[in-house]
Amino acid sequence: MAPWAQAAFLKPVRIGQLVVANNVFLAPLAGLTDYPFRAVARGFGPGLTVTEMVSARAICMANKKTLKMARPGPGERPLSVQLFGSDPMVMKEAAIICQDLGASIIDVNMGCPQKKVIRSGSGAALMKEPQLAAAIIREIASEVDLPVTAKIRLGWDKDSVNAPEFSKMLQDAGASLIAVHARTRSQMFGGKADWKAIRAVAEAVDIPVIANGDIKTVEDAARCLEESRAHGVMIGRAALGRPWFLRQVADHLSGSTHVSTPTLSEISQVVDLHLRLIEDHYPEPASTIAARIHLAWYTKGLRYSAAFRDRIFKTKGVKDLKSLKDEFFEELAKDRGVE
Repeated sequence: MAPWAQAAFLKPVRIGQLVVANNVFLAPLAGLTDYPFRAVARGFGPGLTVTEMVSARAICMANKKTLKMARPGPGERPLSVQLFGSDPMVMKEAAIICQDLGASIIDVNMGCPQKKVIRSGSGAALMKEPQLAAAIIREIASEVDLPVTAKIRLGWDKDSVNAPEFSKMLQDAGASLIAVHARTRSQMFGGKADWKAIRAVAEAVDIPVIANGDIKTVEDAARCLEESRAHGVMIGRAALGRPWFLRQVADHLSGSTHVSTPTLSEISQVVDLHLRLIEDHYPEPASTIAARIHLAWYTKGLRYSAAFRDRIFKTKGVKDLKSLKDEFFEELAKDRGVE
């Protein structure tokens, strides 16, 4: 591992007036990084967790479901609440409400590539409107007593890569940190993330820059830091079904020569906790839907997983899903000779 990457990890990250313990962050994932998943992931020591993106307009309209998405769970600090929207006044009002709900950081989504978000002028569409993006940051920063951050992409497409100057504008407007997904909007989630392109952002601003995209192994995290010169990494899909990956990355970046792999029993215990949190957090049928999704991730690549997934998507109720999960892990343990 490069000495530069290791040294970078050993420093905590200052985000405005807030200092987080380390620079391995859990990325926001729409429909996935809800409170149950964040609570499980938090047990593996990320420096920061971020909510799934939350509609600023729905927050202002006091939508109960949306308010629940933005409200920190018990002991959930620090928590960054990610808002999306394109009206600076609405974004400011929503940020004030989120501050009152207990947010530690307000993050602005300027990178979502989905069409329904783009059509509203939000997400990655803001990369084509840097003045508007800066106005959103300025309005929020002027009214809340929390750090304001943004998650962006490299640009709209390969012909309009503007992340360095865009980030400088956001910094000047009051942003305390920039997270960069190393793709353009036109790439969506295809192609290879260009970590080296993030270096120009890190050189353009005086605030922390966090690198995101294609960090699938602990070695990826070290290479990403070396190539990007970012202050940390943000991990999203690679943590689905293996939240312990966050700790593995942290251990690797801190210089450990051993990356621990959880046993079947330990994985089963993590899944049990996640299912209990889902059952407590959601009413039916939402709890069944969430449990199915995460069970599919936890068992991906394991023996018999295809047949198991087929069964869980025909099963209703978290308790019945847990019974199926117990049977599945017992069968795996027998195959491996585990008592």
